[in-house]
Amino acid sequence: MKAIIITKPGGSEVLNFEEKPTPIPNKNEVLISIKAAGLNRSDVAQRKGKYPAPKDAPQDILGLEVSGIIEACGEDVKRWKKGDKVVALLSGGGYAQFVTVDAGSCLPIPKNLSFVEAASLPETVFTVWNNIFQRGALKSGENFLVHGGSSGIGITAIQIAKALGAKVFATAGSDEKCEACKNLGADICINYKDENFEDILKNEGVDVILDMIGGDYVEKNINILNPDGRMVFINAMKGNPKELNIMKMMQKRIMITGSTLRSRDLDFKSALAKEVEKHVWPLVEQGKFKPIIHQVFPLKEAGKAQELMESSEHIGKIILSNE
Repeated sequence: MKAIIITKPGGSEVLNFEEKPTPIPNKNEVLISIKAAGLNRSDVAQRKGKYPAPKDAPQDILGLEVSGIIEACGEDVKRWKKGDKVVALLSGGGYAQFVTVDAGSCLPIPKNLSFVEAASLPETVFTVWNNIFQRGALKSGENFLVHGGSSGIGITAIQIAKALGAKVFATAGSDEKCEACKNLGADICINYKDENFEDILKNEGVDVILDMIGGDYVEKNINILNPDGRMVFINAMKGNPKELNIMKMMQKRIMITGSTLRSRDLDFKSALAKEVEKHVWPLVEQGKFKPIIHQVFPLKEAGKAQELMESSEHIGKIILSNE
């Protein structure tokens, strides 16, 4: 099979399009003929040598989410058969023509979605459901804020939170991105380059914040959170905060949590997949949550795709296609 290989840590030029052996599924795995793969910022971090793959994942092939057709099944696989169209959450290996993955990490492609649209779902939807609704316990009628509203995570969080009854706020880096967030359901979107989100939202109050920024956002987040508010981290692009106002956190009874998904065990991912299929897939099939695709690149142009991601000029997901 052909795959994109990391030859060494570095810029996009270290990605090569090479021949690799086609993997063979074990008894609990399926082999997927990949039609499309989604890009994520963690792919860029891994390429730079800052986010090593788990020991059980391919070490030189990026990619955490794919869509495709099952080519073969391990002997203990019950749900799937050859020819089934699926999406899958991976620990790595998605920038390729084939990949093996535990059967429990697969879901059927939602009705009426293309392979490209479907490939944009697993990493973002699984992350959003786990962090906002399981860890953050967002409920209908509560106020929710997502930083980075035009990112893959952001567009997913806005739509699902809105569909499930929350009032939704977002931040983004341009008026164009803010308008896109509003079109997806955000009640308020703040251009953080022109305005201070703390000033605008302090009178609204927020119950749950999904933060991928960190740094000086942390204090502002605490200031706008309601009593018993929840702040959930999935990244810290600005690094750690210089200080944390523990007394204010205690007075407001704020819960601070966070998680990474890639390193979680297969039982956790399988259970999460069942939750996603139960709660989110119906929203997709009802048209209440729609994939937003910014641009599609051929697999061999993965380097160009990652350069676009690093530019932060995109709104929505960037996809690699094998078709």
